[in-house]
Amino acid sequence: METRNIFLNISPLDHRYSLSESAVFDRLSSFISEQAAVVSCARAEIALVKAHLSVRGELTAALAAKLDSVAETIDPSLVYAEEEKTKHNIRALVNVLKEMVPPDVAPLVHLGATSVDILDTALSVRVRDCVAGAILPELRELESKLCAIASREAETPEVGRTHGQHAVPITFGFAMAEYVSRLGKSIAEIERRSDGLAGKLAGAVGAYNATSMIVKDPEDLERRYLGYLGLIPSEHSTQLVEPEYLLRLLLECNVAFGVIANLADDLRNLQRSEVGEVFEYFSSTQVGSSTMPQKRNPWNSEHVKSLWKAFSPRVVTFFMDQISEHQRDLTNSASQRFVADYLAGFTLAVARMKSVVSGLQADREGMAKNLAGSGGKVRGGVLAEPAYILLAESGVSDGHEVIRKITLDAETNGITFFEALKKNADAFARITAQLEKLGIEDPSGFFANPERYRGLAAEKAKRLAAKYADLMRSAGNSAQSAE
Repeated sequence: METRNIFLNISPLDHRYSLSESAVFDRLSSFISEQAAVVSCARAEIALVKAHLSVRGELTAALAAKLDSVAETIDPSLVYAEEEKTKHNIRALVNVLKEMVPPDVAPLVHLGATSVDILDTALSVRVRDCVAGAILPELRELESKLCAIASREAETPEVGRTHGQHAVPITFGFAMAEYVSRLGKSIAEIERRSDGLAGKLAGAVGAYNATSMIVKDPEDLERRYLGYLGLIPSEHSTQLVEPEYLLRLLLECNVAFGVIANLADDLRNLQRSEVGEVFEYFSSTQVGSSTMPQKRNPWNSEHVKSLWKAFSPRVVTFFMDQISEHQRDLTNSASQRFVADYLAGFTLAVARMKSVVSGLQADREGMAKNLAGSGGKVRGGVLAEPAYILLAESGVSDGHEVIRKITLDAETNGITFFEALKKNADAFARITAQLEKLGIEDPSGFFANPERYRGLAAEKAKRLAAKYADLMRSAGNSAQSAE
């Protein structure tokens, strides 16, 4: 086969990312490259031959192994050369295979099948194996690293934010546990959807017309064919497998992509100079700016967001591929080929996010500083919420208004919220009494330490980290056992 200089390739996936993420790229190539596409179609054709032979009672272990070897050793360049003559990709594949299999079984190659019985089935196999062999391992590693951060930083105080403004205290581990939970559920759904991908051997319109001329039970032949490939039959086929099997998997991948892009956004914003709460690993030889030597840009997080911008909109095309006139047209023949690009782009983003969190560190001093000065112009103002709630619990119906005026006093006089609160003796006494009822240690000093008001942040961070870390270990062990 002709070898092309990678720097003459057009897609960034085939030069920039094949070099910078070479291990991930190599795994993806084994499943979704053009060579993998040809081989998977050859495997589908061989599965059909074995299905015919099994119905006849003529399939031996030796013959099955010989046929499998044919599929694994097929040369895609020969298929492409044959396609130049036939102008039909599957007929070209069939012609090449007929020359490779034993002569007595050559008539069984493609017997009873239409092109899409092979193409859609092979695509399902390819995507399923890509998810299992390349995508899920990257996702599970990323999830495990997020679990480790959530657990490690479960007690690290941080100010919470809503609308870009300081809200009430949380912990950094709790903030990371959000992504642990969201991504963990998506990983499970991706696995479930990939295991449910379907194939078909139902012929040109899906009604088993051709195979009904060969066997008494066409659906039995279909089950045998798909059984050799580890697939279930599409419940109803036209010439196409029902597109929703693949669509739902791709949509869930896009859900996970969005979670990762959201995480990338949060992490790069926490690295802003004026925030300074986390930092990524930065090697001694790494350059942050071509003109400003001091810069340490969060470029990896930005890169993840950029990949999401490039590939997430392709979900529109996945929806458009649902539609085919009557039993089939060819309007998905080009667009469906780019499923491989999407899966590659998604996986490369996961790998890059994994590298971000691998070296991610919490700047605990920065977090403590921001929390201590939180509340805008009112230092410690993030504790206005518990003050109002405790005052209301004590029986003050306009507790919200009382606390609002206390925050204005703090702002006007340049004092902390705690200092302003103590000036209102009645409110402070009522609030302290409520804290005593709750069994809070040092109730009179509670409002001097914002980090004490964190609800269940630490407990929930630890619980979610432990839950999903265990799930990832179990899934990883199961995957290794399957191999």
